[in-house]
Amino acid sequence: MANSKGRRRRFGAIRRLPSGRYQARYPGPDGVMRPAPVTFETKADADDWLAERQTEIRRGEWRDPEAGAVSFQAYADKWVDERELAPLTRDLYRYLLDKHLFAFAESDVDEITAPRVREWRADRLRTTNAKTMTAKAYRLLKAIMETAVDDELITRNPCRIKGAGKEKAAERRIATVAQVDALAEAVGMRWRLMVYLGAYGPMRPEELAGLRRRDVDLDNLRVRVRLAEPERMNGRRVQGDTKSEAGTRTVILPAFLRRELRWHLENYAEPGPDGLIFVGEKGAPFRRSTFGRKWRKAREAVGMSEGFRFYDLRHTGHTLSTRSGATLKDTMVRAGQSSEKAALIYQHSDDERQAEVAAGLDATVRKARAAAREKQPDRPSGTNLARGE
Repeated sequence: MANSKGRRRRFGAIRRLPSGRYQARYPGPDGVMRPAPVTFETKADADDWLAERQTEIRRGEWRDPEAGAVSFQAYADKWVDERELAPLTRDLYRYLLDKHLFAFAESDVDEITAPRVREWRADRLRTTNAKTMTAKAYRLLKAIMETAVDDELITRNPCRIKGAGKEKAAERRIATVAQVDALAEAVGMRWRLMVYLGAYGPMRPEELAGLRRRDVDLDNLRVRVRLAEPERMNGRRVQGDTKSEAGTRTVILPAFLRRELRWHLENYAEPGPDGLIFVGEKGAPFRRSTFGRKWRKAREAVGMSEGFRFYDLRHTGHTLSTRSGATLKDTMVRAGQSSEKAALIYQHSDDERQAEVAAGLDATVRKARAAAREKQPDRPSGTNLARGE
């Protein structure tokens, strides 16, 4: 075909349609002729469009216009399946896809544009009270679409909202020593040690679920955290590694917990080295839902706010350890936390220092309990194990 100057066209083809408009076609790098997605009013417009496609091919920037015609749901499912994810992370991603990203399920990957992402996020924030989950869902969507860019299904990630993936965590609540004792008393004898280890360990719920008898050294008041057993959304627990390498640690307990620990081992822990430390009334590993009901009742009985979670006991332990003289690194080691800051890598907190922290924590709690008893001199002593020896 000749162009307007009489020279034969070297790239693509243009033809005039019965309507009077012009259609352009061009050969892709694979040799397949592809039509333009629209028709043009003038032959010059069609010629300009072909020139742009030719430039894209020469620069290696050309993308098959049909490449992104892939179902987002199918692509996201494959994205999750191809990654080595922890069971709880996999459950979370599936939940986010089903409950928060369903608006894109029937779309092709290349149909998810920046305006659609902004509209989706605005709608979620306007119609739900799930700001944290919306941020998580946005991060997942952004990660999936970034892989789509790498796979050359799309040219640019449509998730470009600054700060949309950041979660604004609420200020952690702190319990007093008296409130921790009251919660332990209210939750019942079977679970009181869990409250104390959650606060003064401080251990994560999934770490407490994985504790065995062989992890506990009663004589030296040491607990070895080796693994975690988080509960999946189907209610089953799965054994795995701790949250990070720092999570595998030895926790030295304050002396006032010796009697609590001994009592629990004698009355509630399973027998044998591999026996679970915490089991339910029927002998099965404790369920989050079952313990959650007991925790809520205990919290209500103590008069604490609904926002105080079991996990907030860790923050209580952090605060009391710091007050007892622990450094930032000491509390990080004790709680099994890691940091990306290079300066912290070269700090050290050994068993001797951890023993000092435990002793300081012991003194802090005993002092607070003594002060509370002075304010209530007529309170009968009873058999409250929380007073220690």
